[in-house]
Amino acid sequence: MKAVFGLGNPGLTYAFTRHNVGFEVVDLYRKVHRIRSRGRMQHSALVFSSDGLLLVKPLTFMNESGRAVKGVLAQHGIPSGDALIVYDDLDLPLGRIRLLSSGGAGSHKGMGSVLASLGTEDIPRLRVGIEIDGRDTAGADYVLDRFTLDEWKTVIPALERAVEAIDLFRSAGIDAAMTRVNRKLDPL
Repeated sequence: MKAVFGLGNPGLTYAFTRHNVGFEVVDLYRKVHRIRSRGRMQHSALVFSSDGLLLVKPLTFMNESGRAVKGVLAQHGIPSGDALIVYDDLDLPLGRIRLLSSGGAGSHKGMGSVLASLGTEDIPRLRVGIEIDGRDTAGADYVLDRFTLDEWKTVIPALERAVEAIDLFRSAGIDAAMTRVNRKLDPL
């Protein structure tokens, strides 16, 4: 059993914002793989189950994501190495994705909450870049804004590559997936 957690904020106010990229990836994965099962509430998270995979949208606010991640992993007996956290990243340019097996949270408070709750940095993560050149909006305000129509032209292919990265993580494991996903010239 593996689990993919897409981080975001619940509610219509935050729908389609940059900070909800994790939710977007989970939703696209469900659509691409035609996962129609109804989600169940578990540990303040909406959990979809399909063929040995849990797709999870924590419904805590971003800064409390760790509570939901820890609860779902514990309930299903899934080790942190078999989980993947998907989230937005201001340290990557818009549309770039990066898969890592472990590490710190950087400035991302949702990922910081996950690491603090689990007590380890050894959890795979898929970072989706949201930074643009020449941004003059403060980071906290920027992540809570919605993508522009032009930005969506770059974001949608990144979301599609993120879905492919999840498939690689499931089938080949984190190391093989990182080798393939993190190649700069190979879009998958």
